Amino acid sequence: MPNSNAKIRCNHRGGQEVGRRELVSRSLLSAQHCLEEQDFGTAYAHYLLVLNLAPELKASVKETFQYTLFKWAEELDSLSRIQDLFNCYEQALELYPNDEVICNSMGEHLFRMGFRDEAAGYFHKAVKLNPDFADAKENFYRVANWLVERWHFIMLNDTKRNFTYLKAIENAVHSGCKSVLDIGTGTGILSMFAKKAGASSVYACELSKTMYELARDVVAANNMEKEIKLLHLKSLDIEIPKHIPERVSLVVTETVDAGLFGEGIVESLIHAWEHLLLQPKPKNQDVTTAHYGRVIPASAKIFGMAVECKEIRRHHRVGMQEVAGVCLSDSVQFFSPTYASLGSEETLEPYTTEKLSRIPGGYLPLTEPCQIMTVDFNNLQELKSLATRKPWKLSLPVTEGGMLDAIVVWFVLQLDDEHTLSTSPSEETCWEQAVFPVQGLHDYSVKTGDTVMMEVCCQDCYLKIQKISLASECRMDLSDRDNTLSLGNEAELCNALAGLQTTSEQDGSGQVCVLESTEIALLNDVQYHECFKAAMSKVLLSLNPNKDSQSMDVDGHGSGMDLQESQTKSSLDLAPNPLYILDVAEGFSILPIIAGKLGPVRAYSSIEKEQHQAALNVISEANHFPKETLEFWLSHLEDESMVLQRPKSDKLWSIIILDVVETSGLIQQEVMEKAAISRCLLHSGGKIFPQYVLVYGMLVESESLLLESAVQGTEPTLGFNIAPFINQFKVPVHVYLDLSTLPCVPLSKPIELLRLDLMNPLVNSSSREVKVQISKSGKVTAIPFWYHIHLDEDHCLNTSDESSHWKQAAVVLDEPLHVEVGDELKLYVQHHKSNISITVKQ
Repeated sequence: MPNSNAKIRCNHRGGQEVGRRELVSRSLLSAQHCLEEQDFGTAYAHYLLVLNLAPELKASVKETFQYTLFKWAEELDSLSRIQDLFNCYEQALELYPNDEVICNSMGEHLFRMGFRDEAAGYFHKAVKLNPDFADAKENFYRVANWLVERWHFIMLNDTKRNFTYLKAIENAVHSGCKSVLDIGTGTGILSMFAKKAGASSVYACELSKTMYELARDVVAANNMEKEIKLLHLKSLDIEIPKHIPERVSLVVTETVDAGLFGEGIVESLIHAWEHLLLQPKPKNQDVTTAHYGRVIPASAKIFGMAVECKEIRRHHRVGMQEVAGVCLSDSVQFFSPTYASLGSEETLEPYTTEKLSRIPGGYLPLTEPCQIMTVDFNNLQELKSLATRKPWKLSLPVTEGGMLDAIVVWFVLQLDDEHTLSTSPSEETCWEQAVFPVQGLHDYSVKTGDTVMMEVCCQDCYLKIQKISLASECRMDLSDRDNTLSLGNEAELCNALAGLQTTSEQDGSGQVCVLESTEIALLNDVQYHECFKAAMSKVLLSLNPNKDSQSMDVDGHGSGMDLQESQTKSSLDLAPNPLYILDVAEGFSILPIIAGKLGPVRAYSSIEKEQHQAALNVISEANHFPKETLEFWLSHLEDESMVLQRPKSDKLWSIIILDVVETSGLIQQEVMEKAAISRCLLHSGGKIFPQYVLVYGMLVESESLLLESAVQGTEPTLGFNIAPFINQFKVPVHVYLDLSTLPCVPLSKPIELLRLDLMNPLVNSSSREVKVQISKSGKVTAIPFWYHIHLDEDHCLNTSDESSHWKQAAVVLDEPLHVEVGDELKLYVQHHKSNISITVKQ
């Protein structure tokens, strides 16, 4: 009876539908109840059930589901249930595959856990789904700097570099090298050079997932995807015949850094010669190259010289004994990480890098350039001996008197017999130079005739220059002296012996404190500390009515302090209760000690590192502070993420010091949110430092910023289509700029762009329209910006000052804008978290 069967099936389906609706309804009610009870895990499970049973409800429950997911993810994160966290996000993305908020949140969790490649993919997808999603854009810009480093753009825009590599590869292929392996291919440009030159087989390997995928897109766009085999591998993991069928006749690579060896070129070429390359061509034999292996670059020469450079010095040596009245104890020795790397068991980069042609204040060569070493990349035994070679001594005669601040190193790559590339500071090159700052000497002054001595070695894949010392010439002739030495003769002899002594390091006594170079620059920023001292003194004085009392120093002894400091200290000395000061600035800071010098205050530091805390304690003791004057705030907190809270249940802060501007030139993330909390923690008359910040900028024409921000079409890449793909990773804001040396032409006067008020939020606006008058005709390519940091109305710090430890930043326009004198432009300025965006309207 077919009709009866159909009716039964219909009734069955109807019953199922009713049951489904009831289950969905009950699950929704249960989910809401769980949310009220903050049982986010159970609520999440109920929503998963609802959305799987009733996909038609996706739109209506989307926001509540997102909220539940994020809260449950936070809980899982705190419990270190990482796999469960990612499983939840994967389930959520199956339900909402095109939800930019979930994609962005997934990326944030991945980035915090160190999975930058994967995080970038989710941030990129979120931006594609919603180009106006500010959180995702800022996250993508930050991760893009990690994944596709800025030097990729500069190098690809270096036509000379690209052309020289192309010609060397053409020579090799035309001489018989038909199979090519490109190690560390990046965008794939060298592989495409090899294919264009006529190589029959081209292989390329790239370890970075982001760069591998980028190279894949580039190769396909240039119609070579079938002719170039891309491998997502480290070259050390390539096996024959698993990955490539046979040994190749040519390896091309540019896995070199400013110190030549830091990208692992020696290790990768040793492996290549042993496992991937044909045997090298016998020397002095006229045979065809087709059956032998070779490497481009063929060899390199490394050069170095000693220099005086104030900018390097202020980032690597503390140059004073006293800062804003605080004595920096001789018991503390400050060093930058480059010095600390020499005795470290970890593999740390033993040098920093600088583009000396653009370093603020310039540099003075103290010696002639000297060849430090050579390396033959086509000689396996020489490559193997590098790592085991004992350190060798090198002496550089001083030809110009001055202060010894660094040994600067560069190299010349010999690609083949005809083609070379130099990274010398005197060359117009995309390369920076390796800088070995000199630290730990008693005296850094040198004169003509002195000798700079050092040891050179290659360890842990790095060129290392260590044990730098000075030897002074002693021209004293003692032959005509009496045998009996008078007191004066003895003094002269001692001086002579001192001159002959080669002193490298200070004695090992005292507390060693390793600071980042930016922290040392901050410690050397006199104006910064004096400004804070004056502003804090003003606030503390205003909070105590006893202003006419007699002066007294903290340790009970007289001092030569100025009148304002004297008044502040005398009034605070009589205060029955101390005033509370909190410094939540990131990194090493002596501001709490400066505050402690102003009288009986309780100064709290947010420093985390034990080594830094120990150094501050030593400095505190050297300044005769009572033990309770300086405390470390994080040790008082149960939850270190909740830094901003009362000093005690019945106390409030007199001063809270916030980090507003990063050293890079960006605004600190969530600074306005921190200010809002801080305002609730101040007692009457208390202040946040800084109280407000003014953002200034100007319009400029700068070819350099264009070349550093995006690949400029196909001309610099010799006709290959690379720009559209790598330019996906360009960022609109450039950081760590030095406006004093940036090659640019100002097209307007500086103008105020934005105000961020930490004490008075009612005057704040996250966006503003600004009119700018053009003062010079040209092409607007960028808008550099900097800050006037107002601690109060009387004390201001300008982050563009040459003595400032801060660098500057710039917004680079997508398209240059031609302007004439007298034109007026409108700038639409927005601030979101740490990001400042500027849109130009003509």
